[in-house]
Amino acid sequence: MSEPTNEPAIDIAEFRRALGAFVTGVTVVTTIQPDGSPRGFTANSFTSVSLDPPLILVCIAKTASSFPVFSQTRHFAVSVLAEDQKAVSGVFASKAADKFSQVAWHARTTGAPVMDGAAASFDCATHEVVDAGDHIILIGRVLDFIHTPSSPLGYCRGAYVNFSLSLDALAAAGPRARVGAILEHRHGLVMLDTPEGLQLPTGAKLEPESDAASLHGALAKLGLQVHLDFLFAVFESGKGPTPGVNIYYRGRVKNDIGPQSGGALRIVPLHQIPWDALHDAAVRSMLERYVRERSEDAFGIYVGDTEAGMVQPLAPAH
Repeated sequence: MSEPTNEPAIDIAEFRRALGAFVTGVTVVTTIQPDGSPRGFTANSFTSVSLDPPLILVCIAKTASSFPVFSQTRHFAVSVLAEDQKAVSGVFASKAADKFSQVAWHARTTGAPVMDGAAASFDCATHEVVDAGDHIILIGRVLDFIHTPSSPLGYCRGAYVNFSLSLDALAAAGPRARVGAILEHRHGLVMLDTPEGLQLPTGAKLEPESDAASLHGALAKLGLQVHLDFLFAVFESGKGPTPGVNIYYRGRVKNDIGPQSGGALRIVPLHQIPWDALHDAAVRSMLERYVRERSEDAFGIYVGDTEAGMVQPLAPAH
C-alpha cells in the first residue's frame, strides 16, 4: 500500500482567481428535457477532446440546478457565443424562467437548441458522463456542427473580452500609427533609455518580426520573446514628433533577461518608475493608469486622444 501524502491545503478563492487567468470562450449548453421543454446554461468550461471520433466536453457543477437534467440527457448542444452576444450569455447565466423566449434559437439534428448568430455550434449525442469531484464531465460525440466568421466572445478574470478590438484598432490606424507595448518581466517593466528620456518599446506597425520597423521586429532586435495579451490604450496624438494613432498592448516577456540588461534596455520595478524621466506626458499618464489597474487586477481600455478620453472597462460578467 502506498503511504498517504500530506497535501497542502488549497485556498479555494485564490485557486478560482488563478484559474481565471486562463482566457476562455463563452458557451451556452442546451438540451431538451423529457417533457419536451428546452433547458440551458452558460459555461466556459468547454474544450475539444478528439477529432476521430469527434468529441467535445463541458463541465457541470453538481450543485447546478441543471445538473439532474444534463447528467441524464442523451443529447445536448453547445453554442460558442459571438462577441456581440453578451446579452445571451447573461440570460443563460441567470435564473430566469423564460430564457428561451428572450433569445433567437433553432434546432438542428438532435433537436437541442442552438443560438442564432453564434460563432460556432456543436450538436451532440452523449458519449460519456465522467464523475470529477464536485463536477461531472459531459462528453459529447459531435453529430452536426456549424461555424461562422464572427469573432468569439472571450472571458478572463471575471470579465468579457472582445478579441476583435485589437484588429479594428490596427485596421483604423493606417500609416500614421505608433504601436507599443507595456511589457512585464519578473523584475519589472521593459523600458528603453533614449535621448528623449525613458520610453516604451514601439514600432510603426505590429508585425512582421522580420521588419525592424514593426513592434515585433523592435522587440526581436532587443532579444525579447514576448506574448501580447490585450489592448490597453488607443489614442490620437496631434502633437509631437509622431502625430497619429497610438496603440498600446499589455503583455509579458517570456525569456530570461537580467534586471540590468545593458544598452538601451532597462527593466524598471513597477513601484520604482522614475516618472520625471518619462517626457511623453501621454505615455506617463497611461503608465500611471497601468500601475493603478495592475494593483486592482482590473484592466480597461482607454479610447480617446492625448487631452481627453474614456476608459472602457472589460464588461463584468454577472
